[in-house]
Amino acid sequence: MARRNFTKWVRFALDTNLLAFEAQQVVALRMMKLALGDAKSSKEAYRMVREKASAAGEAGLKIATGASGHSIVKHYRRKVRANRRRLSK
Repeated sequence: MARRNFTKWVRFALDTNLLAFEAQQVVALRMMKLALGDAKSSKEAYRMVREKASAAGEAGLKIATGASGHSIVKHYRRKVRANRRRLSK
């Protein structure tokens, strides 16, 4: 039992650290896009704000319904990875 709990904790810690790393990559990619100052960068700025508000609401709902912290981190990682793929094109 103790080993299983430790393994869960390690996975949670790894996912949390990867989320932080991947989020920084998205921030850098977005900053490069915003620095262009064209119509696409304006669209990206609005999209970013909309995504932040939506993500906060989703996380609040997950917490309110009893979701684990790890499930919330995994959910955010999926969204961050999708943004990284989209912005890397």
